[in-house]
Amino acid sequence: MKEIGVRELKSQLTNVVRTVREAQVEYTVTVHGQPVAVLRPFTQDDALRMQREKIDDELAALDELAQAIGSEWTSSQSGVDILEELREESSCR
Repeated sequence: MKEIGVRELKSQLTNVVRTVREAQVEYTVTVHGQPVAVLRPFTQDDALRMQREKIDDELAALDELAQAIGSEWTSSQSGVDILEELREESSCR
């Protein structure tokens, strides 16, 4: 793993990113000689993790929406019952 100071990284960013992408090189980024970050290639595992996180976030949002709808629901029928009635009506036409 290569080491690069933050000032050098700033001035060479395009070349460093190209090297990371094309040569799969990792860099330890330092400030005043102290490591603060690692710049590494984006992997398939990273892509899968991001996809899972996005799906989890969307499912959590749907759960929140379902709870909000459920807390405001005033009909004596369930949403499923209403949907079944609508489907039956539309199939009879």
